[in-house]
Amino acid sequence: MSDRPVIAVLVSGSGSNLQAIIDASERGEIPGRVGLVLSNKADAYGLARAGKHGIPTAVVDHKEFHSREAFDAKLVEVIRASGAVLVCLAGFMRVVTPVFLRAFPHRILNIHPALLPSFPGTHGPAQALRYGVRFSGCTVHFLDEGVDTGPIVVQAVVPVHEDDTEETLAARILKEEHRIYPMAIRLFLEGRLTVQGRKVTTKGAGKIPDFSRRNPDA
Repeated sequence: MSDRPVIAVLVSGSGSNLQAIIDASERGEIPGRVGLVLSNKADAYGLARAGKHGIPTAVVDHKEFHSREAFDAKLVEVIRASGAVLVCLAGFMRVVTPVFLRAFPHRILNIHPALLPSFPGTHGPAQALRYGVRFSGCTVHFLDEGVDTGPIVVQAVVPVHEDDTEETLAARILKEEHRIYPMAIRLFLEGRLTVQGRKVTTKGAGKIPDFSRRNPDA
């Protein structure tokens, strides 16, 4: 058994971000391994992805619990049994309660397909298109008791094209999600993140060069 720190990943669907995390771990790009994939849906394809890599899985069906708190308490039990030091939500379509959050303070990461704090909640790319922004992107953040309001760890920016649909913009954003989620996990496991209030500082990070970009670039 590997002695690398264990990551628990929660999914409800296809698990493409889960795959990005698994791949990055197997390439040695993050100093940890996925030791548990947990879903609230038995037919989530993310479970099949985990199985292909020999990763333990578990299903906790939220419909079998009388309250969200009871469901979350079971999640906490299963995750703790795995020995996970970090919990990553990757398309986990449940709003967690303080029972879950307080069990893993500043140890739960989530990824969102928008540049938070803009466009929290569901359908970030569609919201961006309706609003008419020129740039969108994605955000990895620590989970807190709000909806997509936790301290921001990493963000990536993508341009919004005038002929974009929700699907084309979402696909462009998803490519960046697959890049920055493993990056955030690596920074966490290397002990380089410090959370002070809303601000996350990264030890040893260089300054981002100044840049300016217009959209449209005409």
